[in-house]
Amino acid sequence: MLEREIFIVLTDTGTLLTRMIRLYTKLPLNHVSIAFDDSLTEVYSFGRKRPHNPFIGGFVREDFSSFFFQHSACGIYRCKVSAEDYDRMLKRIRNIEEQKHKYRYNFIGLFGVMFNREIKRERAFFCSQFVATILNECEEEIVRCSPYLIQPQHFMVSEQLELVYAGDLANYPKLGRGIQQLKLRVE
Repeated sequence: MLEREIFIVLTDTGTLLTRMIRLYTKLPLNHVSIAFDDSLTEVYSFGRKRPHNPFIGGFVREDFSSFFFQHSACGIYRCKVSAEDYDRMLKRIRNIEEQKHKYRYNFIGLFGVMFNREIKRERAFFCSQFVATILNECEEEIVRCSPYLIQPQHFMVSEQLELVYAGDLANYPKLGRGIQQLKLRVE
C-alpha cells in the first residue's frame, strides 16, 4: 500500500478572533489548516475570506507567504495516510471548493465548543471542525474527538500526528519551496 503525507498546521495570526479563542483555550496556536504538501503550497481551512474583515468567513485556500501569516507562530504536524485516504480527502475538499459560495464560517459552533454542546449546521465549519471532518475521510482514526467539539489541542496530542516544525512560519525551511522551484523553471 502506498503512503502519502498530509500536514496539519496550527498557527497564531494574532487577530482579534484568535486572541478571543486563546482566552478560552489558553493555548498559543488556535487556527488549524490542512496541507497536502510539505512546502505548504496547497493549504485549506475555514477562516477569513478577506484578511481585514473578521466577519466574512468561509472556505479558504490559504497562502502562507501572504502578509496575513508573515508574523505567525506555528506548529506543523505530519501524518501518513494511504493513497486512497489522501485521494478521498482531496476529493472532499474539491467538492467543497466547487461550492464554496454555499459554505460559511460556523461562529455559532464555537459557542457549542465552549459549552460542550454539539451544534450541527449544514455547510458551516470553524477551522478545526473542517480539518477534523476532512480527516474523518480516512479509514484510520486520526483525532479522537467529535468534529463539532474539536479544539486545537486535540490535534497536538494525536498519536497519529508527528510534530515536524515549531516556530515562526516565515522560517519554516520548506515554505513555498514548490513556488520557488516553479519560478526558477519559468525564468
